Amino acid sequence: MKRHATVALLAAATLAVGAVASSAPSTPTSSDEVALAPVGPAPGSNVEKRVDALLERMTTEEKLQQVQLLSDGQVTDEDARKGVGGVFSLVDPARIDELQHIAVEESRLGIPILFAYDTIHGYRTIFPVPLGAASSFDPEVARTDATIGARESATVGLKQIYSPMVDLSHEPRWGRIVEGGGEDPYLNAVLAAARVKGAQGDDYAARDKVVTSVKHFVAYGQPEGGRDYNTTDMSESRLRNYYLPPFKAAIDAGADTVMCSFNSINGVPGCANRYTETDILKKEWGFDGFIESDYTAVSETRACPPRKPDEGPCGHGTAADGPEAAANALMAGTDSEMVSTHIRDNGAQLLREGRISRARLDDAVRRILRIKFRAGLFDHPYVDQAEAADESSFLTDDDRAAAREAAGRSMVLLKNHDATLPFDASKKTAVIGPLGKDQHSVLGPWWGRGRDEDAVSVFDGVSEQSPGATYAEGCTLTPSEPPSNTPEDECASDAGFAEAVAAAEAADQVVLTVGETREMSGEAASRTTLDLPGRQEELIEAIKATGTPFVVVLLNGRPLTLGDVAGDSPAMLEAWFPGVEAGNAVADVVFGKVNPGGKLPVSFPQRLGQVPIYYNHEPTGRPCDVTQKYNSRYRDLRSCDPLYEFGFGLSYTSFDISGLTLDRRTMSRNGRVKVSVTVKNTGERKGDEVVQLYLRDPVASIAQPVRRLRGFERVTLAPGQTQRVGFTLDRDDVGFRDNRGKLVVEPGEIQVYVGSSARADLTDSFRVR
Repeated sequence: MKRHATVALLAAATLAVGAVASSAPSTPTSSDEVALAPVGPAPGSNVEKRVDALLERMTTEEKLQQVQLLSDGQVTDEDARKGVGGVFSLVDPARIDELQHIAVEESRLGIPILFAYDTIHGYRTIFPVPLGAASSFDPEVARTDATIGARESATVGLKQIYSPMVDLSHEPRWGRIVEGGGEDPYLNAVLAAARVKGAQGDDYAARDKVVTSVKHFVAYGQPEGGRDYNTTDMSESRLRNYYLPPFKAAIDAGADTVMCSFNSINGVPGCANRYTETDILKKEWGFDGFIESDYTAVSETRACPPRKPDEGPCGHGTAADGPEAAANALMAGTDSEMVSTHIRDNGAQLLREGRISRARLDDAVRRILRIKFRAGLFDHPYVDQAEAADESSFLTDDDRAAAREAAGRSMVLLKNHDATLPFDASKKTAVIGPLGKDQHSVLGPWWGRGRDEDAVSVFDGVSEQSPGATYAEGCTLTPSEPPSNTPEDECASDAGFAEAVAAAEAADQVVLTVGETREMSGEAASRTTLDLPGRQEELIEAIKATGTPFVVVLLNGRPLTLGDVAGDSPAMLEAWFPGVEAGNAVADVVFGKVNPGGKLPVSFPQRLGQVPIYYNHEPTGRPCDVTQKYNSRYRDLRSCDPLYEFGFGLSYTSFDISGLTLDRRTMSRNGRVKVSVTVKNTGERKGDEVVQLYLRDPVASIAQPVRRLRGFERVTLAPGQTQRVGFTLDRDDVGFRDNRGKLVVEPGEIQVYVGSSARADLTDSFRVR
C-alpha cells in the first residue's frame, strides 16, 4: 500500500512564484452615489471583479477601517457603522448578528465584518490538544477535530478561526508547544494540511465551514530560553528546512489567512518582516490571502519611551513611535492590525507623507475583501439565531464519540512492566491524584467554549467501567494564573498522602493521575523545570510503597522529565490533555477496550539540561560517545539519548517489521523509489502500529539531519495478521532547501530506515543520480 493520501499530498514544499497584487490610487465617488449603488456584480460572478468594483468606491478612511481588527471588548456599534474590517473573540451570536446588521445595513458600503475566534482544538466539542493529536500519527484525527470545530464555530457566526498553529518546536519549556505538532516538520505539515482541509472543506463559503489562519509566521516556536514572545535567531537553512515547511503545507492545502508572530527573527519582528511576509509568503509562495498581526504585535515593535506615559505595548525598538510602527508593518506585508490601531489612526498622514504607498494599502484591503467574498459573507452575512441557540447543534452524541475516539488514539503507552496494563475492570480500582476528578484541566489551555461541566473526569470515566471505584486527591494542584500560581501552591503539602495510601492499600489497582493544570501550559506558561510540579513524585513513591499495582496517567501539555517517575512506576500512560471525553478515553485504554497505539511527536529528555534535544539534529564531527571525553556529550549524564525518543510508543500487543525492499537501487532526480515492509502482529491482542520511514543523506553540500521522517502509516492488525506497507519517495523527500528556497537534489547515497520510532534499525539504501 502507499503512504496515506494526506501524507503524499502534504510533504512537498515546491515554491510557487506569484506577485503581490497592487492597485493604482482610486478616486471615490460621492457618498450618495455609492450608498445607492450595488456592492458589485451578481453573486455568481468572479470574485476579483467584485473586489475591484468595491475597492474603486472606497475612501481612504474606509480602507483604513478595513485593515483594523478589534477584540470583543473594543468593538462598538460606531466601529461597525464606520466599516471595521474584523472582530475576534466575540462569541455571542446575537451580538455578532447585531453588529453584522449594522455593518451591512448602516455603513456606507455595506461591507460585512469577518468574525474570528481561537478554535484551536474544538469550539464546544473539545478534542485532545494538538500535541496530543499529533501523537495519533493519524491525520484523520486532526481533520475530524477541525471539521467539528468549524461547524460549531460557524453556527454562532464565526467565519475565521486562528488555527492551525504549526509552530515546530524543540523547546519544551515553551508553554505553547502544546498547540503544535511537535518537533518534526513532516509530521507538522501532514497535520497542518489535514486541519485546513477539515475546517475549510472544498469551499469555505459553505455554512458549516470557516477560513483558517495558520500561525504564527514564523519560527515563533524556538524562543531563546523557552520564554514566550522571546527572540528567535536562526540560520536560513534551519528556517527553510524545519520551520517553513508546515506553513507551506497549510497554504498548499488552501489556508487563506496567516497570522504573523510576536517574536523577532534575526532581529526583525515577525509582523514587520518584509522578507518573511512579502518575499517568501506572498511572492515565492503566491499567497493571495491576508496576514493579520497577533495581539498588539504591531504596537510592540515600537521602542518604549523613557520615563513618560506610553500608549500601549512596546519593546522591540524597530520603530520610534506609532506612525513608524504602522508604516513598517504595512509595508512589510501585514494587512490587518489586531487590537492596536496605529495603521488606522495614522494611515492618512502616512499616505500624505509618502511613508506608505496607496498601492500597498489597496493591496491589503483587496486581500481582506477577497477573503470575505470567498467566505460568502457578502451573500450570507447573518447568523441563524434559532440554530445558534439550539444546544443540540453542539456537542452531539456523534461529536462526543469522535472526541473519545480521538483521545484514545492520541494516548501513548510509555511503560508497561510485566503487562501491568490493561487492568481488570471487575477488580476494585482506586483513582488517586490531584487531577483525578478535574473536569477543568482535561480540556487543555485552549478550550474554546468548552465547559467544565461537560467534561468527563478520569474518576468518572473509570467509575463508569469499574463500578465502586474510590478516590483520594493526595495533594492539590492550584488551577490559578501567575503570579499566584507559584511552586509553593502546587501540591506543596503531603497532608493528603495518608488518605491516598489508605485508598491504594484497600484497592486491587490504582489509576494515579498527575501532571499539570491547564494554566501551567499554553500561552504565557513557560517553565524553568520539566519535573512534575510540587510533590507529585513523592506521591508516586508513596503509592509505590503500598505494593498495589498502579499506572501513572499523565495529563500535561509538554514533554516532562520522567526518569525518576519511570523508575518508580510499573506503567505510564501519556494522555496529554485529552478533551471533553478525557475520562472515558483514559478508562478505555486502562481497561483494554482500546489498545494504545499513539507515538510521541516530541522527544522526552532525561534531564532539563539536555534541552533542546530532538531526533533530527545535524551530525557533528565528534558525535556523542559516553565512553570518550572529547566529543559532544554531557559529563554528568551517562547517555546520549532522550528518555523517550520521537516516534516511541508501546502497545498491549507486539509487532514485527521486516522484509524491507526497494523497487530500484538508483533514482533519477525527478524519479521515484518505492519502499515497502511487512508488519505483523506477533502478540495476542488486536492493535495498532505506526510504521515510520526515515531517510538520511550522509554526504551533502549542507550537512543534513541524522534522520528525517518522510513517511508513516498507522495500521490496525489482528493477532497473527500481516500487512504490506508501502511508501513512495520522490525528489521532495531526498532534497533540501537552499538559502533561496530552491529545492536542491544532489547525487549520492540515500539511507533508508524503517521501524516503530526514530531509532528504527531496519535499513537499506539507494543512490540518486
